[in-house]
Amino acid sequence: MARIVGGLTTSHIPAIGGAIAGKMFEDPYWKPFFDAYPKAREWLDEVRPDVAVVIYNDHGLNFFLDKMPTFAMGAAAEYRNEDEGWGIPTIAPFKGDPRLSWHLIDRLVKDEFDLVTCQEMAVDHGFTVPMQLFWPNYAELDIRTVPLCVNTVQHPVPTPARCFKLGRALGRAIESYPEDLKVVVLGTGGLSHQLDGQRAGFINKEFDLMCMEKIVSDPEALTHYSIHDLVRLAGAQGTELIMWLAMRGALTGTVTKRHGNYHIPISNTGAGLLVLDNAA
Repeated sequence: MARIVGGLTTSHIPAIGGAIAGKMFEDPYWKPFFDAYPKAREWLDEVRPDVAVVIYNDHGLNFFLDKMPTFAMGAAAEYRNEDEGWGIPTIAPFKGDPRLSWHLIDRLVKDEFDLVTCQEMAVDHGFTVPMQLFWPNYAELDIRTVPLCVNTVQHPVPTPARCFKLGRALGRAIESYPEDLKVVVLGTGGLSHQLDGQRAGFINKEFDLMCMEKIVSDPEALTHYSIHDLVRLAGAQGTELIMWLAMRGALTGTVTKRHGNYHIPISNTGAGLLVLDNAA
């Protein structure tokens, strides 16, 4: 049976993709951010997952305001990256796992989550940046991926409680897969940030650090917030916390924090990193 070895969280802002492309790892502005990731990669080398389920939000590359699904899952053999207009170089496609994807889609629909299923899917920086941070040489590895896209752009946005339940269903679906696979679940985005309006540049460090602690120790406490609460406390784009909650819901075992980091400012975003073990 498939086993969830752990969970990861990270920011995914497009500026990180530009810094990776420019090899700015020692740049004074970026160094405190990039220096946090080698320990995460050491953990990945230790647990050696076969598949990464990447929970992210699309920023207009694959979906736009005229057609914005609440939840969508990829079921393709590969996921291509395309030009988003941010000046980030287009990178090599990512390997998929269609058989696992269809199993997860089937189980999630039976669990009353109505997914849009994508047999072709373009992935933007919300997906590509985390993959590059955790697997810089992903194109040379056998790491396969399953994209799970969550709407954080077009209101109404799914609530924290709904996304935590999605994670619970995802965890059950993964662990019911009959093949012997090791799976890691990524929750991407955030933390607090607002890109426009009177509060542009808003960051709430106290709230961010509380969320990082609760994600590990008491994730259900975060399910009591509404989307409006998250906008007020974490900025208009701080709703991306719901993807962290979906990741955490998927971890059905004993969860232990192996590594963490928080850094500001990164393009006006509170950038959090967590590495969570999921012991049976």
